[in-house]
Order: sequence, then C-alpha cells, then structure tokens
Amino acid sequence: MIKERLESKIRAAFAPEFVDVIDESAKHQGHGGWRPEGETHFHLKAIARSFEGMSRVARQREVYKLYRDEFAAGLHALSLDLKTPEEAGR
Repeated sequence: MIKERLESKIRAAFAPEFVDVIDESAKHQGHGGWRPEGETHFHLKAIARSFEGMSRVARQREVYKLYRDEFAAGLHALSLDLKTPEEAGR
C-alpha cells in the first residue's frame, strides 16, 4: 500500500519524531488522477530535526525525491507539512 511506503520511506530518510500520513483521496473524487480504489491523494505531516537548516522548498524537494516510485505507481498528489521540532512548538 502506498500509505505504508510513504511512512516507511520518510522514517528511513529523515528519522522524524512525528509522522502522520493521511489518505485524502475521497475528497478528490472525480478530479484528475483520482481512482475508485483510492490511494491517489495524500497529506503528509512530519516533524524532524533533520529539516533544520533547510528552507521549506528544500525540504519539499528532498521529500518528493523519495517518492518518485510512488508517483510512477499511481500517487497523484502529495501535500506536505514539514517542520522542525522548534517550528512545531516541541
């Protein structure tokens, strides 16, 4: 399942202290890339020290690189909320 791969890959690459992968596919029914079986649109939240010193854009680029295979396999959209512990108030 795509959801599990998204979580596994971000944990391996960035060792976040918090990860939440939310399947939002149902919200996009009928839109481009949507499939009845789901797993097309996700929102990923992660809090990691490894994001320190990286701009928001740099963080997103690095995370999107992780998921090339998932996009090739049917992932259509992925929104990201990537913060350091300090930015998240931890």
